[in-house]
Amino acid sequence: MLRNLLMPGALSGAISVAAGAFGAHALRGKGEPRLLEVFETAARYQMYHALALVAVGLIASRWPSGLLNTAGWLFVAGTLFFSGSLYAMTFTGVRALGAITPIGGVCFIAGWICLAVAASKAT
Repeated sequence: MLRNLLMPGALSGAISVAAGAFGAHALRGKGEPRLLEVFETAARYQMYHALALVAVGLIASRWPSGLLNTAGWLFVAGTLFFSGSLYAMTFTGVRALGAITPIGGVCFIAGWICLAVAASKAT
């Protein structure tokens, strides 16, 4: 469980830092300012959930739980759908990609709920 959740969390954190730096330096002053805000939102939410994924991996290594595993994979899916769609929208300018973003948001919310339920069942 530790490797299955911790590794994707750590890689997602690294990608988030790289994306944040790219957005701050390479995208600044290029394109629509609103799209830069969208890109920054994607990087920020990716980092939040990378940290959550690392935490879930560490917790699950000590107290294995199917709910924790589900929470972790929902954070991964949320990152792909939420942040991924916002990154893609920034680079392509195709605003219709924003229709995918709420799927990621629902995955994030469901992941947090799974984490809360797992915590409530912990002994």
